[in-house]
Amino acid sequence: MKPRVRFAPSPTGHLHIGGARTALFNRLLALKTGGTYVLRIEDTDELRSTDESVQAIFDGLQWLGLNWQEGPLPAGGEKGDFGPYFQAERAKRGIYQPFIDKLLAEGKAYHCYCSTDELEEMRRRAQLEKRPPRYDGRCRHLTEEQKAAFKAQGRKPVLRFCMPDDGTTEFQDLIHGPLRFENKLLYDFIMVKASGYPTYNFACVIDDHLMQISHVVRGDDHISNTPLQYQLYKALGWEPPIFAHLSMILGPDGTRLSKRHGHTGVQEYRKMGLLPEALCNYLALLGWSTTDSQQIFAPGELEEKFTIDGCQKNPATFDPVKLNWMNGEYIRKFSQDQLLDRALPYLQEAGVGTGVDRETLKKIVGLEQEKYKLLAEIPKLVDFFFTPEVAFDPKAVEKVFHKPEAAQVLAAMGRKYAALENFTEGPLEQEARACAKELGFKAGQIFHPLRVAVSGRTEGPTLFRMLEYMGKDKVLERLSKAAPLCAA
Repeated sequence: MKPRVRFAPSPTGHLHIGGARTALFNRLLALKTGGTYVLRIEDTDELRSTDESVQAIFDGLQWLGLNWQEGPLPAGGEKGDFGPYFQAERAKRGIYQPFIDKLLAEGKAYHCYCSTDELEEMRRRAQLEKRPPRYDGRCRHLTEEQKAAFKAQGRKPVLRFCMPDDGTTEFQDLIHGPLRFENKLLYDFIMVKASGYPTYNFACVIDDHLMQISHVVRGDDHISNTPLQYQLYKALGWEPPIFAHLSMILGPDGTRLSKRHGHTGVQEYRKMGLLPEALCNYLALLGWSTTDSQQIFAPGELEEKFTIDGCQKNPATFDPVKLNWMNGEYIRKFSQDQLLDRALPYLQEAGVGTGVDRETLKKIVGLEQEKYKLLAEIPKLVDFFFTPEVAFDPKAVEKVFHKPEAAQVLAAMGRKYAALENFTEGPLEQEARACAKELGFKAGQIFHPLRVAVSGRTEGPTLFRMLEYMGKDKVLERLSKAAPLCAA
């Protein structure tokens, strides 16, 4: 049978970087092997799961191009033969109940009536005795009378799995190799909460089996859950899937990537102006590499070259500087039309270039294509073309306009440009250099006042192409308005 893999997020927030990488690797494995990539929403946290988070997961995956072959549809409904694909709905339909009944009947699960205070006391005592905070199994062998007494107190039980007390749980991980756990160090995990909702460790085993998932590819924070799930597979008489646990992602400071490192939600990176293909490229390199350490991948190359063998178990470090560099590399490969299409949402949101024809806007946006790293930077870099008045940088005025020759330069260039009929890059530069020669100045003494006068900045696009695209009337108007700012 061809591999079946799944991405199974919990809808308690936005799609984060770690989840996006997990989705990417599952999809790449499915595409490489001709398998099926399934999306399942694990919404059994009834207090924190929200419809907004579900939509954020849909939006994030679709923006990244990580479209699933089977699972819920964003517009409603689902595709696939193994639904429903929301665990809460599966619980409502009683899908988990037969397996609960089976484990209870065989003595492999039991009701636990311990209170929150009693569980906390167990943890406190374990810490004092310097041993793992393992549930001590005190409810495993309750008599019917004891159960009745707890019920009379109004206690609602949870359902726990009866973990073996001795022996080991061993499995082969495709990334970490053979893993072995002492059963005496494991614990009787909760299968069903007092509310009647199944827990993660229980529901994912049932669903992975019923959905015929062959490979479970997920973050290595789940390694500690795997022996618990492995024992549940064994108790139900099922063959476990093949496990592959992806390496941890660290922040630049060497600690686990989290909100304190800045943006962690995929949509935040979208707002910053990251390209989805660049972000996927970068995420693929967090814990995976080709034999030749390739960095940039053309369309289709990741799907072609990805193998689980290339995944590393050592933690990967998330480097925002490298991500921005990679995004810039992708931007530079765009045609001017492609660049404008990608930049338009950011320009429109900033109100930049409104009412300007596409060809003009395309030329202006393309002026600094070699410098862009983020699409969200573009409006601020080109907005001076469209503002009615120049917003002068005080430092630029101090540095350039307070030099004694500035007023003379602007006046001379105003006269030359007013007489210029061919207002294009070549003639504009020729007139500026001729002016420098006539006045006995260096070229920079002409160029710098020109740039600041028309843009208000000391840095920007190629000067004379910038003047050409700005147009004769606007350039002359700005040279005239800038003159009073120059030192007498």
